[in-house]
Amino acid sequence: MSGTETTASTDEHQRLRRNLGFRDLVVYGLLFIAPMAPVGVFGTLDATSHGAVALVYVVATVAMGFTAFSYAQMVRVVPQAGSVFAYARVGLGEDAGFIAGWMAMLDYVLIPAVAYLFSGIAMNALVPQVSRWVWTTLAVGVTTLLNLWGVRAAALVGFLVLAMEIVVLLVFVVAALVVLARDGAHRGLWSPLSGDRTQGPFALAAVLGAVSVAVLSYLGFDAIASFAEEVTGGSAKVARALLCCLALAGALFVAQTYLVALLEPTTSARLAAEPGKQGSAFYDAVDVSVGGWLHDLVAVSKAVGAAFAALAGQAAAGRLLFAMGRGRRLPRALARTDAGVPRVALLCSAVITLVAAGWAARRDDGLDKLVSVVDIGALTAFTLLHASVVGHFAVRRRGGRPSWWRHVLVPGAGAVITVAVIVAASGVAQVVGAVWLAVGVLVLVGQRGRVTASE
Repeated sequence: MSGTETTASTDEHQRLRRNLGFRDLVVYGLLFIAPMAPVGVFGTLDATSHGAVALVYVVATVAMGFTAFSYAQMVRVVPQAGSVFAYARVGLGEDAGFIAGWMAMLDYVLIPAVAYLFSGIAMNALVPQVSRWVWTTLAVGVTTLLNLWGVRAAALVGFLVLAMEIVVLLVFVVAALVVLARDGAHRGLWSPLSGDRTQGPFALAAVLGAVSVAVLSYLGFDAIASFAEEVTGGSAKVARALLCCLALAGALFVAQTYLVALLEPTTSARLAAEPGKQGSAFYDAVDVSVGGWLHDLVAVSKAVGAAFAALAGQAAAGRLLFAMGRGRRLPRALARTDAGVPRVALLCSAVITLVAAGWAARRDDGLDKLVSVVDIGALTAFTLLHASVVGHFAVRRRGGRPSWWRHVLVPGAGAVITVAVIVAASGVAQVVGAVWLAVGVLVLVGQRGRVTASE
């Protein structure tokens, strides 16, 4: 076999199949985020923001818009799988690309573990006769098989699950409006945007403090960029999907938190004084104002939705591992595809997520710890994404004459936001993130040492 034939064969086994459209990309992004992501953190945000929880999500959507804009800039010039790994390689250099991919692994590889575990816990609460580990394992098995089947099939099933989640959200909206029209609101109509005043006058600092938590609800929309090599119609479609997904998620988050804040019989001051009530505040408000049937419907939707959020996360993780394997930063076996599907990378991702979910399940604070670690990885990757935009367009000037606002001001503001959220994160998350970064630097040094020795 000639060298040309060998190269062609190798390329064929490292190529992804283009069969995703605009709708499929938006579905993956919304699935990963989850349309009702604020349910679990509503009480915390309401207490922290002094009742201005809808305003928190308005500001958080704008804040994450800087990150979405930077993704849109880079995906047009680097339409490759691997997302920030590929972007940082081009904008900052090979070593920075590895570090960006390494930190993103904390997000893409571990966030499905969070979703699987949450799904198992939620289903066990609804059907206590079945162990949460049975539900968790079932969720891992079903979603992994769908991803191995192919990205198109997974996107189709994901669309059906997303449609179910949207229907449940619409049922909640209609039921909430009926109750508000019949019984009136527990709080002032503008209070979700201006605060309920039970903790004093409007406080901008309190709102911004809550925003640092709310931005975490959006983690996952960036997974859209991982499918850049599998979309038909060019990278501009990926950029539009990123921005569209963020806008839709923001609208859904603002609408549901605004309505539930009006239904909430407990003041933000009381939620702040009794932290134990914060986690169930959304469900409690729905239960008291509408009825237990909607409580159960939302709980089932969240349980099923979490499993399929993991499907999108696992698919994105597989693309990241595939890209790093193809770039010779991880074992080359991860770069192999079968019929355009990176099955080795997907199976590796599934094993890691199952192990991580097992570790978290054995600790009382395991879920919280896993979430905080995931957040640090994503936010660090976002920061390097913004730096990549500046590096590619403004420093290296590879895209022609740079635009000061698109290539410096917007990514600079985005980096300030992500760094601020990292600083506000828990000490444990910061330590774990620092340790993971240190390990990545050691791996990088080892790789460079092997290259030097081979030369």
